[in-house]
Parts: sequence; structure tokens; C-alpha cells
Amino acid sequence: MKWLLISSAVLYLVSFKRPVFLAALAAGLVYLGSRGLALGRLPLIGPQDTLAFFSSSIGLMALPFVYARAAANERFFTWGAGVFAGLFALLATPFPTLNMPLPPVLDTYWFELHVALAFFAYALFGIAALFGGVFLMQGKRQVLDLQYRAALVGYTFFSLSMISGGIWGYYAWGTYWLWTAKEFWTSILWVYYSLYLHLRLKGQSWDRGFAWMGIVGFFVTLFTYLGVSLLMRSSHSF
Repeated sequence: MKWLLISSAVLYLVSFKRPVFLAALAAGLVYLGSRGLALGRLPLIGPQDTLAFFSSSIGLMALPFVYARAAANERFFTWGAGVFAGLFALLATPFPTLNMPLPPVLDTYWFELHVALAFFAYALFGIAALFGGVFLMQGKRQVLDLQYRAALVGYTFFSLSMISGGIWGYYAWGTYWLWTAKEFWTSILWVYYSLYLHLRLKGQSWDRGFAWMGIVGFFVTLFTYLGVSLLMRSSHSF
């Protein structure tokens, strides 16, 4: 079924119009659904499944904004979100599929909830970064409002992911928090977006700084997700 993932990636990369974006999202979701049915669980283990899940999360979380009237440049945003989603789908394709059952430490709904919420948050942080780029090009403050909304919902999902992850950690290791590399960078990411959201109170004189901070935040997000897994040893590694 990898052809579905490749089809999703290609459609995302040419999604200048909403119907193409929807077709790309549908292909990605069907791929994840087929993987889930084959595994009997959410496909959240290994580089291929997590990258594919991240790709579809971007498409799913972008959908309300794709149809939002407040989006200043609908075609550009739709395509930009499609490029984000398509690139992660393409990154997933070289990796092998992992079809083994979950190890006991991961075999809990708290783990699945924790990971799914984290990817929804990562996706929204990426969308916020995209809106930041649009604002820097166009200077329309309504785009900055959309950036703030995306980041705020992402921050909420991320906070809930940390709570569910703490509960999972308690059942798995007997503690709510382990200061591994992943937890350390998770803390940095949460504090970063806490500061980012409060920067909004500074007023319009900080608009460009606010937009740039949203863009930089996505790079912090990517390091928390991919950098830690690839460069550091952690209980959260692939």
C-alpha cells in the first residue's frame, strides 16, 4: 500500500487548489487506515509510520484554515501546507514498515493518545510557521491572527500530550517524568511556545518578531521530533 503514501505526497506537492489538497489528505488517511487495520493499532512506531502520520496530521490540521475566509492568500497557504505535508510523506517512503506488535511498555491507550496529540501539535506549529512566512511577505495582520490561533490550539494539544505522556510514563516506568533527551527538549518546546503566546501581549510593534518566533518555533519542533530521535539516545527514539 506504499503507493498510497507516494500518491499522497505527489498530490500534496501540486495542491494549488483545495480539491487536490483534499485528495492528497484522503490518500494519506487511507494509507494510515490500511496500516492500522493490518496492525490492529494506530501506526505510530518507526520512522515510516510516524512520518506518514505527521504528514496526514499536517493535512488534517490545515483543513480548517484552508477553508477559512480570513486566509489572506488561500492558494499560497493551501500549497504551502501541501508542501509541508508532502515532504514528510516523501521522507517516509524509503523506510521499511515495522509490522511487529507493540512491546508491553507501549501497549496502552495512553501511549497512542500521547503520540497522536503530539503530532497534532507539531502539525499546528508548522502551520503557524507557514502563516508567519505569509505575514512577513504580505504584512496583513489577519494572517498573524491565524498564526496565533494555530499555535494556541497546538500548544493546547501539546500540553495534553505531556499530561497523557506522564500518565503513560507512570504505568510504564513508575514515574511521571524522566529527564531523558526527549523530555528535556519537550520542556524547552513547551516553554518556548509559552513565551511565544505571551509575546502577543506586546502589541503591534512586535508583530514581525512574533511572526519570526513562530517560524523558529517549528525548527525547535522538528529538532524535538526528529533531531532527538536521530542524534540522541532516549526512550522516545524510533
